[in-house]
Amino acid sequence: MSAMSALVRVCAVLLPLLLPAAAVKNCHPRCRCEVENFGLFNSFSLTKVDCSGLRLGPGPIPIPLDTAYLDLSSSSIQTLVDSMLTGPGYTTLVGLDLSHNFIAGVSRGAFAGLRYLETLDLSHNNLQGLTSGSFVGLPLTDVDLSHNRIHELRLDVFAIRGHGRPINVDISNNLLTAVIWNPQARPPNLQSLNLAGNQLRTVPQLQGVPLRYLSLDGNPISVVKGNAFVGLSTLVHLSISGLPDLHTIEPQSFSDLRNLQVLDLSNNTNLRSLAPEILSGLESLQELNLSRSGVASLPVDILSYLPSVRSVMLKDNVHCWRRRRQGQFHRQIGTASSREEITCGAMGVAV
Repeated sequence: MSAMSALVRVCAVLLPLLLPAAAVKNCHPRCRCEVENFGLFNSFSLTKVDCSGLRLGPGPIPIPLDTAYLDLSSSSIQTLVDSMLTGPGYTTLVGLDLSHNFIAGVSRGAFAGLRYLETLDLSHNNLQGLTSGSFVGLPLTDVDLSHNRIHELRLDVFAIRGHGRPINVDISNNLLTAVIWNPQARPPNLQSLNLAGNQLRTVPQLQGVPLRYLSLDGNPISVVKGNAFVGLSTLVHLSISGLPDLHTIEPQSFSDLRNLQVLDLSNNTNLRSLAPEILSGLESLQELNLSRSGVASLPVDILSYLPSVRSVMLKDNVHCWRRRRQGQFHRQIGTASSREEITCGAMGVAV
């Protein structure tokens, strides 16, 4: 075999291995860069850069110019300043993962240059709070602040200049003690808000925020007061599960939730009963979850309060469902009467 043919064989083997690396320019040697092509004839591409586990200095790490997603998780970051998120490649970021660091502070302008950022993960850090306007001007759609040490949250950190896009905010499993609204700030257009695992003792006042999903799971709320969810008529899914101190839900608590379809009250062992008046206003509710709670039965006239309900779960994971029961055939009328009811358990016992 000639030297030339041998060289051709070596190139044929090595070329496929070299192409992916050559396709991503300016990829840090300790990061992993991946290009995804889209569109007709792969005319559009996005670059994902994974720098997780890389200890960062005070300056930005160089990334490719067309980077869309950047993973800086587990990188021992303690303070987030604007100099860390500036430079070529950062202005095109759509997603940023800063989870599992030691971030205790975020400077006001840290995200100022990320004009296209939609997804931000700050979970599993040491944040105790965020300054007003921390996310101003960002078109955020998904924010995760879970597993921090947040004692107080001002919702104006999510204020948007001009016309913003919907924001999803996840601040579960923090040590949040208060949610404060600054009436001077333009209300955020939040679509999903997860406040699970915090230290909230009352339902936060979120009037006017067009939420579709809200979770208050695992908070030390003992009483849900009447009109607690006033002004949240756009809610579709509400979860207040696993509240160890919850013992009372006052009448009219859900009266403004006319579009709610799913209500999760599971794992509230100290909640012993559910008066019919509590369900007032839930005309669109389809699923009610009371499993592993203290509620063992339903009001007799539940369908008059929940005309759209399809499924109910009770105390010991007893499944109840809606069905139409046929009555006797009327010879004079020529048809059989029927009525709808809720039946529960394997034996189909009507409630």
